[in-house]
Amino acid sequence: MAKTTAQKFGENMKKIRLEKGMSQGDICRDLGLDRAYISNVENGKQNLTIRTMEKVAKVLSVSIDTLLK
Repeated sequence: MAKTTAQKFGENMKKIRLEKGMSQGDICRDLGLDRAYISNVENGKQNLTIRTMEKVAKVLSVSIDTLLK
């Protein structure tokens, strides 16, 4: 079964976050979002607004394209 865009985004977000040695807590603090929300994003259960995608990309120092591929 094909992965949803939310699932791809979440998997890439988690992979990049871990590569950078960041915890979910680090992301939460940088974005001002709840850890449960971040967990849901990484598990592909949360749809993000484009604005939030941009913020995540900025915090991780990657492009949105990188998070969506």
